[in-house]
Amino acid sequence: MGVRGLQGFVGSSCPHICTVVNFKDLAEQHRSRHPGGTPTIVVDAMCCLRYWYTPDSWICGGQWREYFSALREFVKTFTAVGIKLIFFFDGMVEQNKRDEWVKRRLKNNREIARIFHYIKSNKEQPGRNMFFIPSGLAVFTRFALKTLGQETRCSLQEADYEVASYGLQNDCLGILGEDTDYLIYDTCPYFSISELCLDSLDTVMLCREKLCQSLGLGLSDLPLLACLLGNDVIPEGMFESFRYKCLSSYTSVRENFDKKGNIILAVADHIAKVRRLHQGEKKLEEILPLGTNKALFYKGVASYLLPGQRSPWFFQKPEGVITLDKPVVSMISGPESHWEVPMCTDPESKQEVPMCTDPESGRDVPVCTDPESGRDVPVCTDPESGRDVPVCTDPASGRDVPMCTDPESGQDVPMCTDPESGRDVPVCTDPESGQEISLSSDPEFKQEVPMCMRSESKQKLPVGTNPEFNPEAPMFTNPEIKQEDTINTGPEMKQQVTMVSDPEILQVARAHHVQAESYLVYNILSSGEVECSNSLEDELDQALPSQAFVYRPVRQRVYSLLLGGGGGDTSACPTVKEWFVYSGNPLRHPDLVRPLQMNIPGGTPSLKLLWLSQEPGVQARRLDTLLACFDLSSSREELQAVGSPFEALCCLLIYLFVQVDTLCLEDLHAFIAQALCLQGKPTVQLVDLELDHVDPRAVQLGSLLVRGLTTLVLVNSACGFPWKTADFMPWNLFDGKLFHQKYLQSEKGCTVEVLVEQNVFRHDCVVGM
Repeated sequence: MGVRGLQGFVGSSCPHICTVVNFKDLAEQHRSRHPGGTPTIVVDAMCCLRYWYTPDSWICGGQWREYFSALREFVKTFTAVGIKLIFFFDGMVEQNKRDEWVKRRLKNNREIARIFHYIKSNKEQPGRNMFFIPSGLAVFTRFALKTLGQETRCSLQEADYEVASYGLQNDCLGILGEDTDYLIYDTCPYFSISELCLDSLDTVMLCREKLCQSLGLGLSDLPLLACLLGNDVIPEGMFESFRYKCLSSYTSVRENFDKKGNIILAVADHIAKVRRLHQGEKKLEEILPLGTNKALFYKGVASYLLPGQRSPWFFQKPEGVITLDKPVVSMISGPESHWEVPMCTDPESKQEVPMCTDPESGRDVPVCTDPESGRDVPVCTDPESGRDVPVCTDPASGRDVPMCTDPESGQDVPMCTDPESGRDVPVCTDPESGQEISLSSDPEFKQEVPMCMRSESKQKLPVGTNPEFNPEAPMFTNPEIKQEDTINTGPEMKQQVTMVSDPEILQVARAHHVQAESYLVYNILSSGEVECSNSLEDELDQALPSQAFVYRPVRQRVYSLLLGGGGGDTSACPTVKEWFVYSGNPLRHPDLVRPLQMNIPGGTPSLKLLWLSQEPGVQARRLDTLLACFDLSSSREELQAVGSPFEALCCLLIYLFVQVDTLCLEDLHAFIAQALCLQGKPTVQLVDLELDHVDPRAVQLGSLLVRGLTTLVLVNSACGFPWKTADFMPWNLFDGKLFHQKYLQSEKGCTVEVLVEQNVFRHDCVVGM
C-alpha cells in the first residue's frame, strides 16, 4: 500500500520523522485553539482492520462477538477523552488501481495456499505471522461501527483521497491509518494505527514537513516523488531504470543506508536539482523519461492534489489568457522563475488551464494537451452543451472543426455537421472503407452510434443494426444528477455513464452507499462492475465449490432486479463485470455475468416501489422479492414460522444445501447447533473455547457461510430492506470456533442432543428448522 519503499525508509533511515504523541493531549490542545469545536480523527478503516481484529482465533470464520467487543472498546476509549471518530471504507476500486488490486489478490491466493498446507500438516491454526483477515470483515465492520453509533462512510472512489480531503476541509485533529500515501497528501497530521497503544492513547505521528527537510524537497514535490518511486497508480517497475540512473549519479550515497534508502535520496536529489534548473521553463515530460506513460504519470501526480491545491510541476505557458467563465481569477508564477501566468478556471473541472491565440479570430482561447501527440490544441465552446471541446484542422477544408471524446476508446474524434439536423455530430472511421462516417445519437438510449446510408431508401441507420429486425442492445446513461456531498471527491469524479437512467433511484442508491448502509448496490447501478476479495478456500479441495460460484445465481437475480427496469425481463439487461477471486481465475479480465430471470408472485416490482413506496403491503412485496433472489418463494411460510433471528440464517442454509450437493446432514446440524448455542453464551466463554484440532473442510465451510451473510446484505439492501440488518449480522448468528467445535462433534457422530448441549428447547428448534 502507498509509496513503494517509503515505510521502510522512514522507519530505518529517518526515524526523526516519527514522533510519539498522545491523543488526549492533542485533543486538549485542539480545543484550546478551537473553542467550542470537537477534536475529530478521520479513520481509514481499511488500514485498521488487521489491528482491530485482536481475537486469537482467525482461521475458523471469525470470532465475531469478540471482534464486536474490541471495536466497542476502541470507540469507547476515544469517546471518553472527547474525540470524535469518523470512519471511511473503500467503496469501489478505481480503474487505474485495478492492476494493483489484482496483484494483491493473487498474492493473497499464495498466502492462503500456504495456510491450508499448514493446517493439513499440523491440524492447527498457523501463527499470527500467517494471519489472514476473516472473510467479510470489511463489510461487517461498517455495520458494527454504525451499530455502535459511529459516523461511517463508504467512498465513491479510493478512500484515501476522501479521507485526506475530509481531514483538510474540516480541520481535523488528524488521520489514523497505515498508508504512506498520507505522508504525500498535503493534509492534516497522519498517525499510525500500528503504533497505537489503546490503554494510554499514545501513538506515532509521521511528520511530512520533517520528511521534506530530510529529502531537501517542498511539500508540493512529494506527489512527484511518490510517482517516481511507484505507488498504487504507477507500477514500481515503470521508472526502475530511471531510479538506478539517479543512484549512479548521486554523489552523497550514505553507507549506513540500505540500497532502497539511497535510491529514495537519489531520486529526491534529482527532483530538487530539476526544480532549481528547469521549473517554469520546460514541461515535465521534457525533463523526465515519461515516454508513453505521460498521461498515467500526470494522473498519478494529480491524484494527490486535494480540492484547491495545484502542483508547480504542471507546466503553464506564459501567454495571455482569458477565463472559461468570464473573469481572470488568478496568477501563478514558477518559484524559480520570474514570469507570471494569468490563470483561468475551467468551471467543470475547477482546474486552471493555459490559453493561446486563435490565428483566425485573433482572440485568446483555452488550450488542452492532445494525449497522443503531446501538443497543445485549442478548444472551442460547444453551442449545445456550453462545454469547451478541443478542435482539430480538417485536412480537406483546412478549417478548424470541434472534437468530442469517444466514450469507449477515450480518444478525441472530429465532428461534422449533419445536413438534416444542422447539428454537429462526431465522426468515426469505417475500418473497411477507411472513410469517415458520422455518429448519430440514438434517441431511445441516448447513446452515440455510427450512421450509414441504406442504399434503397437513403435512410440513415445505426451501423451494426439489421435494417429489418433492428435488435439493438440497450445501454443506459445517467442524466446529470445534482446532489451535494459533504465530501469533495476531487477532479476525477466526473459525470459518468451509468447502467440505469432514473436519477431518483441513483440518488437513493448513492446515499445508501455513502452512508455505508448497503453493499454493492450502487456499484451495480453506477458502473455495472463489482468485486469480491479472497476467501479462505482450499484450491486443492474440489469437493466444495468456491463461494463465487455458489452465490452467483443469487447475484444474477439481483442484477435482474436492479438493471431490468421492473417487469422481470432480462433480455434487455446488460451484463455485469465480476472480479471475484476463485481457484484458477488469473483475474486478467472480469467475468461477464448475465442477469437471471426472477420468479416472483405477482411479477417483478420496480425499484421505486421497493425503495420509495410507503403503501400497505409493500413490505410483503419486498420479502417476496428477497426470497425470489434465493429462488425460495415456496418456502415463505416455513421461514416465517422460524421467526427472528433465525429466519435469515435458515433462508441461507436452505439455499446452500440445495446449491451444494456435497454438503451433508451433519454439516447442517453443526451450522444450526452453533447458532442456537451462541445465543446463551457470554463473550468470555467463547474466548476460552478450545478445539481438539483444526479441520480444513470446516475452515472452508465457515468462510462459505460468512460470504453467504454478505450476500444477504446485498440482497436485503437491493430489495428495500425487508429484514432487519441485525438479523444477519455474524455476531448474532455465527462464531467460528463454536461452529468448528460443533462440526468436529458432528463428524464424530455425536447426537443432536449433544450438539445443543442437552438443551430441550434447542433440540426442538433443530428439529423444527
